[in-house]
Amino acid sequence: MGSFRGHALPGICFLIMGLWWNTKNNLKYACKKYKRTCYLDSKALFHRLEILEGLIIIIMSLTGLVGEQFIPGGPYLTLYDYKEGQWNQLLEWQHCTMYFFYGLLGVSEILCLTISSLPISITRLMLSNALFVEAFVFYNHTHGREMLDLYVHQLLVLIIIVAGLLAFMYFFMRSNIVLELLLSSLILFQGSWFWQIGFVLYPPNGSPEWDQRDHDNMMFITICFCWHYAVTLLIGGVNFVFVTWLVKSRLKRFCSSEVGLLKNAEREQESEEEM
Repeated sequence: MGSFRGHALPGICFLIMGLWWNTKNNLKYACKKYKRTCYLDSKALFHRLEILEGLIIIIMSLTGLVGEQFIPGGPYLTLYDYKEGQWNQLLEWQHCTMYFFYGLLGVSEILCLTISSLPISITRLMLSNALFVEAFVFYNHTHGREMLDLYVHQLLVLIIIVAGLLAFMYFFMRSNIVLELLLSSLILFQGSWFWQIGFVLYPPNGSPEWDQRDHDNMMFITICFCWHYAVTLLIGGVNFVFVTWLVKSRLKRFCSSEVGLLKNAEREQESEEEM
């Protein structure tokens, strides 16, 4: 993560997952509210999508792990350098620990969806575990750094802790749309803030570096933090309105015709059985 691309990669992952979770929760809520009975809100479809979701999370985690370990100058799975008599690139090992727990989240999601004896709530517990581990790692990540560097990571830890608490509440509460949307917006917020950290600490395309000791920069970052949060809430709100409109109006004909076809198929099957 000691580069702009190193912060952009997890940022993209969290942006994708936050937007997907927000869309999925909106779709489930809108189909249930407006009673659109069709394949689009069936358990079979969401079951397959969530298995695919688990696979994507595992792929993202493995990409992060491989990138941290095997980039030029990486630790290459060497934790301790016996020749030098010191630990080897512990910052990269901290990042790998974070990716590992998100990989466990993907594995648990697939197992819970394929093994009926496992409770689905394990996935929510693993999500809160991954977030708390990430917060713990980044809290102990900035020893000896400059003031602005420390501050942007402290704000990141704040986002992660709040998201972890919401995920832990989600472990006990089911079908709470407000909690689900707030959690997905914080995941989205985390992704956008990773990008902001990349721009602050490693400006791309030869942009001038930020003064790490300038208090005005810290004041601007505080304002920017609030702007990021406002934008993620706006994205969540627009997505909610769009999905609700789509389910309420555009899917009406599709769902009605699909239900009619299903009923006709059932009637034909019943008539064949009577003959």
